[in-house]
Amino acid sequence: MAVSQKVIITCAITGSGHTPSMSPYLPYTVEQVVEQGVAAAEAGATVLHLHARDPEDGSPTADPAIFAKYARGISDRSDVVISISTGGGTGMTVQERLEGVLELKPELCTLNLGTMNYGSFPMIDRYRDKFRYDWEEPYLESTRAEPFVSTYSDIEHMLTQVGPQTGTRFECEAYDIGHLYTLAYYLDKGLIKAPIFVQTIFGTMGGIGPDVDHIVHMKRTADRLLGDAYQWSTLGAGRYQMGIVTAAAIMGSHVRVGLEDSLYLGKGELAESNAAQVLKIRGILEALSLEIATPAEARELLGLKGLSSVGY
Repeated sequence: MAVSQKVIITCAITGSGHTPSMSPYLPYTVEQVVEQGVAAAEAGATVLHLHARDPEDGSPTADPAIFAKYARGISDRSDVVISISTGGGTGMTVQERLEGVLELKPELCTLNLGTMNYGSFPMIDRYRDKFRYDWEEPYLESTRAEPFVSTYSDIEHMLTQVGPQTGTRFECEAYDIGHLYTLAYYLDKGLIKAPIFVQTIFGTMGGIGPDVDHIVHMKRTADRLLGDAYQWSTLGAGRYQMGIVTAAAIMGSHVRVGLEDSLYLGKGELAESNAAQVLKIRGILEALSLEIATPAEARELLGLKGLSSVGY
């Protein structure tokens, strides 16, 4: 893969892994998500990665009406690219997780490349007796027994049905080396077309660890399997966020930050907004003489259909 001339900054605004008790700055009302999304775009984010939450208590939801409020509120004020997650939250069916994409037909949506034991339960001990809502601790505990499910059948449904029906392209999430081989299989079969947007993920429980050696290994494997068919992006979970994405950016990666991936701006310092993380990584990238891609440039790099063709 040739090193991109400009870096796409993706910002994952809220996610479904963290809960409201963990940070007063984690957005979960519609107004909060829209305001933080617009501010992140103004700070330099090119793509906004969105999960949906119940505006009353912050619990994960797949309700397409909430996704629509986010997307419309943001797109009224910004031309940023919106990527809707199909990851949803633990306990949701695949059908529920796809509702937002099928209805809103965004430019991007996520495609998780395999079933995995995505573990959020270790966070319980840190926040025990501090949870504001009754759903939070049981939800985190459920990840001990319930995996995130994305079977080959689910992936093929995304590639052969969801993509063609909506015109939506994919943010392909690779949590481990095997996921890249799965992606290469579908590339060889002709079910996914270049340019492929690959998001390599480091430091989540159940996925590959947050080591620079692993970044190099993932990149070399992707280069060997995918050749010049992909655009590479990277995220680091938790305290590894800025170090991982900085190391990857030096190797030619696009980057992802946001309160979904980490609640902190630095050691012991909660990020007061998504925009704060975007501004931090933007400063690092510019100090490395790397240029930030605009939404228009990202659309060209990723082969997206454009805002005029979305369903919201």
